[in-house]
Amino acid sequence: MTVKKHETITSTSNGRVRYIQALISKASFRKKEGKYVAEGIKMFEEADEKDILEVYVKEDAITSFDDKIKNKLEKTGYDILSDQVFKKVSDTVTPQGIICILGIRNVSLKDIVSEKNPHIVVLENIQDPGNIGTIIRTAEGAGVSGIIMTKDCVDIFNPKVIRSTMGSIYRVKFSFVDRVEEALDILKENGIKTYACALSKDSRSYDEFDYQKPVAILIGNEGNGLKKSTIEASDENAYIPMCGQVESLNASVAASIMMYEVFRQRRQKG
Repeated sequence: MTVKKHETITSTSNGRVRYIQALISKASFRKKEGKYVAEGIKMFEEADEKDILEVYVKEDAITSFDDKIKNKLEKTGYDILSDQVFKKVSDTVTPQGIICILGIRNVSLKDIVSEKNPHIVVLENIQDPGNIGTIIRTAEGAGVSGIIMTKDCVDIFNPKVIRSTMGSIYRVKFSFVDRVEEALDILKENGIKTYACALSKDSRSYDEFDYQKPVAILIGNEGNGLKKSTIEASDENAYIPMCGQVESLNASVAASIMMYEVFRQRRQKG
């Protein structure tokens, strides 16, 4: 990538500053532009150079960066924001002095289901950014092939989601569907067995199933769980046994338990 000349932006009314703010605050604008914002040293360090479109560094912050970050900045190019401007666009309490704009990757359902012995997570109407971020990060750790989300889930390119993934957003495959039925049809067509994480009359404990073959785990909304139609359309229903008077687990906790049970069984098989 050709290194561009560094420009210093000192006005909060600058058009590029307003553009960054719009990408940070508006999901519809991110979708229209096909871009999103990632803030912080780790998020810049882990981003693939080919996905980075623009970089902005807080005035004087570059002197605190290590050589690895400085070398990457020279490859990607960057512009400088005055302290006042950086504070205006930063979405964090303690800014680290670097913001980058990246292109949104487009992954098809076919890309996800065609993975070898796929281990897939399907999310229906998940609304909490922290839950989505935790699920994405855990999915990478558990070797998930990809995540399929209904479009009524919270925007995964929300800055809070981006930060909570700790870089996993760059490496986990995602695809979006209007309705969960679209995903179920394609999963079944490709021989992928679906497991709804739900308590119903025919549910069995999550650890009673064999997850060695292609599998998709379905996780529903934090307050209402999966829709009844989704549960009925799934091949199996799995519940997580609990002690005490706990009625349900946090969606990201339930998803993590399910993902790691699949991972555990496949590791044991070796």
